[in-house]
Amino acid sequence: MRVPKKLIEILKEGKIAVMPTDTIYGVLGSAFNEKTVERIYEIRKREKTKPFIILISDLSDLKKFGIKIKPFQRRLIKKFWPGAVSLIFDCKSKKFEYLHRGKKSLALRLPKPKWLRNLLEKTGPLVAPSANLAGKKPATTIEEAKKYFGFKVDFYLDAGKIEGKPSTIIDIRKKEIKIVRK
Repeated sequence: MRVPKKLIEILKEGKIAVMPTDTIYGVLGSAFNEKTVERIYEIRKREKTKPFIILISDLSDLKKFGIKIKPFQRRLIKKFWPGAVSLIFDCKSKKFEYLHRGKKSLALRLPKPKWLRNLLEKTGPLVAPSANLAGKKPATTIEEAKKYFGFKVDFYLDAGKIEGKPSTIIDIRKKEIKIVRK
């Protein structure tokens, strides 16, 4: 997929885009811009205690969140990434409380599509909740997303109909892994 330069600029400026991810359409914005993250909570009408999944371009991005990988986690990362699996790591940093919402953990995903990793390389990590209002079904087309968000979103990237499934979420903070969402 070809990514418009304008999209990269918009995301770097702290604006919000509805666009395809590696799984479904998402509402994406800079994970390092607290105002952007709060704005996404507002437009999605999402419960403020529920953290968003964050997309990263490379394993080294974990360091940006102060995440230290344990040896047993390294094996799991190799098994699941890149792919449509979001992994939960400890993130006790107060600096990222606006992301972990007091849970002291973050769910991150290293997507498989090269175009998406290239975008993330240029924009930095992006929060990426599904393109829907809380409690509604995720948008499968840009038209459905526009019905949810209208002009509250700064950019829409149309990739036709997407009928994927949200990512699997696996908690790998302990050796005993736990599937949070299949």
